[in-house]
Order: sequence, then structure tokens, then C-alpha cells
Amino acid sequence: MHLPYRMIRIVNRRRRFRLSPTQIIALAFLGIILLGALLLMLPVASRNGESAGFLPSLFTATSATCVTGLVLFDTWTQWSGFGQAVILMLIEIGGLGFMSAAALVVFVLRKKVGLRQRMVMAQALSLNDMDGVVRLQKWVLIGSLGIQGLGALVLFFRFLPEFGIATALKWGVFHAVSAFCNAGFDIFGSIAPGASTTVFNTDPVVSITLAILIALGGLGFFVWEEVVRLRSFRKLSVYTKLVLLTTLALILGGMVCFCILEWNNPATFGGMSVGEKLLNAFFQSVTTRTAGFASVDQAALTDGGKAVTMVLMFIGGSSGSTAGGVKTVTLVTLLLFMWSRARGRNSVCVFRRTIAQEKVLDALTIVTLMLGLAIFGGIFICTTCPVGFTDALYESISALATVGLTAGVTPLLTVPAQILIIIYMYFGRVGVLTISLGFLMANRAEDRFSYAQTNLLIG
Repeated sequence: MHLPYRMIRIVNRRRRFRLSPTQIIALAFLGIILLGALLLMLPVASRNGESAGFLPSLFTATSATCVTGLVLFDTWTQWSGFGQAVILMLIEIGGLGFMSAAALVVFVLRKKVGLRQRMVMAQALSLNDMDGVVRLQKWVLIGSLGIQGLGALVLFFRFLPEFGIATALKWGVFHAVSAFCNAGFDIFGSIAPGASTTVFNTDPVVSITLAILIALGGLGFFVWEEVVRLRSFRKLSVYTKLVLLTTLALILGGMVCFCILEWNNPATFGGMSVGEKLLNAFFQSVTTRTAGFASVDQAALTDGGKAVTMVLMFIGGSSGSTAGGVKTVTLVTLLLFMWSRARGRNSVCVFRRTIAQEKVLDALTIVTLMLGLAIFGGIFICTTCPVGFTDALYESISALATVGLTAGVTPLLTVPAQILIIIYMYFGRVGVLTISLGFLMANRAEDRFSYAQTNLLIG
């Protein structure tokens, strides 16, 4: 009589300790970061043959896995070939998601994808349901590797005449992966340590190739799969239309702003030709939305240029992509809500469709949370480090939005500030993902009771 009861207790106990898909994603990223840190701590990972230490290795591993790009020291100068290979693998896994790596093994071995694996895939790809998740995951793998391969090929032939086969191949692969995954790591330090892509900021082939890779990675896997499959703007979903239009508007709008603000700045665009100014304004507009390659000295930007950069970094890319930030559609949803309320309307509509009120609240929650954390981070950094608030806020947003651009603050970070940046990079890549997918998309339990309403004066 007691056996069935005991079996039920055992089953319930096992279920109690079963991890949810969002918990699996969060813990998997944490495990990858720690493994990467341990590998980077090895003496063989450093160019000088000495261990870099735990905190610098953890900082670099977090930045690579969370595809941020903030570094305490130049990647080429500090890390050996082994260390750079570890960083590249962390970028690939972090950018495409650990489930993509796991799915690749499953597809190669021709194993059946179970229900639980489908659930984790759906969460990692920012899908509301599991319909077509396996097909989309295959698209992610094939499309991502194909785009990165094509980008690496273009860069290889660009670098080949000047730097030789070995360097051209290494630079092509590394920077194609880093650009598509919106990581911002570079190994151009052999030319000018710490200069990032400023050494090629007048080269249209390098700049445009990197910009295209960044933009494609930031659109989101669902978006370009739908574009390729439907091939008609009218047939696209409302979400995909919003992503494409918002991305185009941000790139062009950012480019115009940078041209106006930096055109005559001698420390950035001032000494360039008209074509070079337009090229760098375009690249700055693209890279600020979570890629992190610096084509000009970010510390030398005007205050207006820094402000525009921080806004673009804060917005970021699109959901289910390699980019960070609050995401493009989140911003559009919030702006549409504000426009509707300003006109005295309760519903939020776009493309003859009504956006659910829950989605509006989700957008408001994420933007408010990210904004609060960014401001707190700026205050904390300028309090603990010898930098001003503007540059500190720039660093905070860059970490939280997983961008990787810095106004020269990263090398000046104290240990407490480094720990905060590590937490922000992890939260920017994993925390926002788990919140938006795990909590905001979950079935909300109805309140069992409610209090009487009250009237407040707003505005």
C-alpha cells in the first residue's frame, strides 16, 4: 500500500530539482565562462608564458562568451595562438548559443531531438513556441557558418597580398566570426596594439565587410530565415517588418548624426576625405549596436557623439540574434505605446495589428531595468575609478548591452569595477535573455485577489 506513495514522492522530488530551460541556459553560459577562464589561466594561453591570473582571465572569458569585446589588454599582445583560439571558440559558442553547438553534434550523429531539447532550443532562439524549432536551428547553423565563411573568404583575399597566407587566413576567420557574433574582439595588435579597426578605417573592403557581418548577426536568426523563405516584404510577419525597418532607420539615422557631430572633429573624422568620413560614420553607426569594433578613438568623440553612441548601444540588435541591448522591437513597442497614450488611446497598433498589452508592459519593464542598471553602473564606476561620469556611463552601457566599445576606461578599472563589469556582461547576455524568455513569456498566474483601485496624479 505504501509503495505507490513512496514512488510518487520520489518522482515529485526529482521534478522539484529539475532545471527549467531558462535555468539550463543561464548555468550553461556560466559553465562555459568558467571553463574558458580556466583555459586562459594556463601559461600556454599567454604570449609571455606566464599565467594571466584568475580575474583577468575571467574578465576576458566573460567578455568573449557574452560577445561583448571589452578587454583589459590587447588580445594579440597578451594571448598566444592557443589563447586566441580559446577566445574564438568562446565567441562562437556565446554568439550562436550553446544549444547550436549541442544541436550540431545531434544533427551530425543523426540523433532524435527530444521534447526537452526542443524546449531549450526554443528558449535560446527567442521563440514563443516549439513549432519548427528544429528546422530553424538547422537554418541557424547552416546560415551562420555559411555567412561567416563567406566573410572570412572576402577578408582573406583582402589581407593576402599584404600579409601572406597564414596571417590572412587567421585574420579572416577570426574577424569574420567576431563580427558576425557581434563580439568586437580583434587581433590587429601586431600592427598597432589596442588600435582595434582604426588601422583599416579608410579601407572600404574591410569596413563594409565587417559592417555587413555585424548587421546580419544583429538581425536575428528568425528574421533572416523568414526573409529567405518568404522573399516578399508583404508576406513577412509584423515582427520581421519592424526589425528590418527599425534597423535601417537606426543605421541611417546614426550615420547622419555622426556626420553632423564628428565631421570637423580633428580627433575623429576631421582629417579624412568626404568618402572616408561617410564610410566611418556608417561603420560607427553599425558597430555601436553591440559589435564593438572601434574605427575611431571613442574617447575622442564629441559629447554629442558619445551621447548618440550610448543611445545606439543601449538599443542594440534584435531578439534571438548575436546582439545585446534592449532590442529594436522592444524600443519600437515602447515608442508606439507612448505615441498612443499621448493621443489618448489605450491600444497600441502597427501594420493593422494590435500589440498585446502584456508585450507593452514587458518592453517597459526591460527598458526601465536596463536604464536603472546602466545609471547605477556609471555612478559606481566613476566613484571607484579615476574617470568622469560620462565615460563611466559609456562603459556601463557598453558592458550591459554587450557592445565592447570603451572611451579608454577599461584599463583603468579597479577590482570592484571589474567585477561589476563582469556581472553586467553576463547579465546583458544571459540575464535579459532569461527574463524576456523565461518570465515575460511565461503563463502569468492570475492574482487570487485584488485591492480596491485608487486614483493618482500622473504627469
